[in-house]
Amino acid sequence: MRIVIAGGHGQIALRLERLLAKRGDEVAGILRRPEQAGDVLAAGAEPVVCDLESASVEDVARHMEGADAAVFAAGAGPGSDVGRKDTVDRGAAALFADAAEAAGVRRFLVVSSMGAEADREPPEGTDPVFAAYLRAKGAADADVRARAGLDWTILRPGRLTNDPGTGLVTLAESTGRDEVTRDDVAVVLAALLDEPGTIGRTLELIGGEVPVADAVRAVAGR
Repeated sequence: MRIVIAGGHGQIALRLERLLAKRGDEVAGILRRPEQAGDVLAAGAEPVVCDLESASVEDVARHMEGADAAVFAAGAGPGSDVGRKDTVDRGAAALFADAAEAAGVRRFLVVSSMGAEADREPPEGTDPVFAAYLRAKGAADADVRARAGLDWTILRPGRLTNDPGTGLVTLAESTGRDEVTRDDVAVVLAALLDEPGTIGRTLELIGGEVPVADAVRAVAGR
């Protein structure tokens, strides 16, 4: 497959790029800063410099032509303010979805966040910037779910860690709160790309005791 990943220099994206390149897929990683291109190239992906906060739908769609799937793994990141939570975590997600539809790329994966619900306010006392992040992710997820032109799957990991992956997870519509390694998130994303039975599903992910392949097959009903 040819797969285009938004947020191509992110920690999960770089892991996913390595996995996909190793199995023989053609991967393009969209990134904002040219100096990040070397890391994306080293991961086995084609670096594509394109700022999703300022690009047009047409600009992004050109980079997605001929792709079989798209993965939105971008985020404003730690230290960003409330405004960028909206422009990146919500706005860039909508732009990327618009571009996928314009380019005819139906398979569309979103790396979201546990607790991101458009119809539910974050708990009282939540840090204002994190609350803005959850609202932005919830709005982005709702936007994607409303699109008939996309075969979408939304993945909501628990608290992310940089521990080595175990390959053992809990994957379900509701898992309860716990942590999961970025390694394992990337492995699950790679498996979801190949599983049409997860289209139209919003799934939570935490560490667990089930091998990734089995966990994905189970949620797909196989």
